[in-house]
Amino acid sequence: MRTWQSRVTLAVIVLVLLMTTLLLAKFGLEDFAHDLTFAGRLTGAVLLVVSFTTLLGAVAALDQWIRQSFPYSGLVALVGTFAALLTNAMLLAQTLKDGESALYPALFGVLMAGSAYAAFAVWRTSVVIPAPKRVAAAVIVSSVIAAANFGYQNLFQPYQRQTQPLITVSMGKPVLSKDRKAFAVPVDITLRNHGEVGFYVLGTEFHAMGKQVPLSSKDRLRQQWRVDAEQWSKSSEVNPLSRREMHQPGELVEAKPWMTQGSWVESNDTYATRVVVQLPMNTPYDQLSFYATASLARKDRLVLEPPLDFVAYSWGREKVPGWLKKRQSSGLDSLIYRARVHENNALDEHTRDPRFITVYWQFGTHGANVYASIKRKGEENRIPTSAETAEVLSRYGLVDLVTGPVERTLWDVKSQR
Repeated sequence: MRTWQSRVTLAVIVLVLLMTTLLLAKFGLEDFAHDLTFAGRLTGAVLLVVSFTTLLGAVAALDQWIRQSFPYSGLVALVGTFAALLTNAMLLAQTLKDGESALYPALFGVLMAGSAYAAFAVWRTSVVIPAPKRVAAAVIVSSVIAAANFGYQNLFQPYQRQTQPLITVSMGKPVLSKDRKAFAVPVDITLRNHGEVGFYVLGTEFHAMGKQVPLSSKDRLRQQWRVDAEQWSKSSEVNPLSRREMHQPGELVEAKPWMTQGSWVESNDTYATRVVVQLPMNTPYDQLSFYATASLARKDRLVLEPPLDFVAYSWGREKVPGWLKKRQSSGLDSLIYRARVHENNALDEHTRDPRFITVYWQFGTHGANVYASIKRKGEENRIPTSAETAEVLSRYGLVDLVTGPVERTLWDVKSQR
């Protein structure tokens, strides 16, 4: 006749194992079906196997306490409780490291403590272990494999070497208009992704800058070179130290996106487009400089929920956050786009607060650029620390590509007037 203490112990063991089974099956099924990486899907498969093991452990515990019809039910129950203990401990560590919900750490903490108690309670019963050394070796090996897979998925992989596509910009031959009062410069932009990872296109921009570069009638002195060098610290535009050239600040001639926001470029894929910059023959500029920029996010680090919608102008109801204004010395205006992003695995998706990506397409007299930020809703104006910025870049695989300046003189074109 079983005592009430024994019944309570059995109830705790079965409850802990069944709750662990449900949680692991939920996370495992989502990861196995939807995770963005092979390692993540392998983790999902492991969680499904462990959930089946804990379910067998619950059934075996019932047999060990009540009927004892199977001679190794105690061993199966012990393996199930140990698997629950190990997995709950790893999931607790992960939720404490990256999770933001208080519910799941508390839940995994309770389940880990319950699993430890269950394993100890099963161990105290008359557990028959055939070939104890072999069983111990199998448990140790399986535990090491599970821990190694967990570590690879959650520790190594997020910080492995980044892969970056490459942007190239090339100019074609200028074409004069029929009345020879204007000319056009064709510019080819190519994005090559030679890596094994696809990328979401958060935003792209191409802009052309016109610059006056008059020549001095005599050699410029060293003091004038120093003045030129001092300008480098006040502007993103770096001009050469020249004995005769007098470089003036560049001015925006044209700016436009060159890829659709929210689209993507797959691995080993190439995207090419052509833009045309037109100017009058009597333009005051002596040189043109071309820039191409792309803000991307790795498709194995996040899921971008379409569409990436336009939400506001910076001169309208939504202002550019103060931390971004500090990055732009020239007072750029912005078109603001936003979309929901999802984590790349089920555990983070359930234990972290929802994130939104905001893309700022910026332009002004002295240039243009694209900048993307991922934050919780309502935190757009919060200034991130350098550590937070680095963590976001690594977690979501954000990549900024910048090509330019690619320069050409206009003397040959203007001489054809």
